[in-house]
Amino acid sequence: MNHYRKELWFNVPQRRQLINITPLVGECLAESGIKNGLVLCNAMHISASVFINDDESGLHHDFDVWLEKLAPEKPYAQYRHNGYEDNADAHLKRTIMGREVVVAVTDGKLDFGPWEQIFYGEFDGKRKKRVLVKIIGE
Repeated sequence: MNHYRKELWFNVPQRRQLINITPLVGECLAESGIKNGLVLCNAMHISASVFINDDESGLHHDFDVWLEKLAPEKPYAQYRHNGYEDNADAHLKRTIMGREVVVAVTDGKLDFGPWEQIFYGEFDGKRKKRVLVKIIGE
């Protein structure tokens, strides 16, 4: 069994953003040379997420509105965590959206269902963060 590891770095200038990382993960898969196996992508920061969904701007807007209703950024004082920071909402949003995804690799391609894409979800941006891509297989 072979393995491959790469870190993808992001520095999102605003607090929240969804980034389609499918092309970057596809590049990693090509670099790995692995034809059949599994790809793991996980956010390496507690206020960011990796998830699979559709790359449709209306849906992305809906995610933002929905997450803000579930875990509003302000007022900061509503969260006990915010004694030293102001990002409790980002931790909660990450928990809702998830830490990682696993995608099957078949014949050297990401094995997706219709419309599926991999996204990096940033919920407390304005600094460097990373996503781990780990690929195992043959």
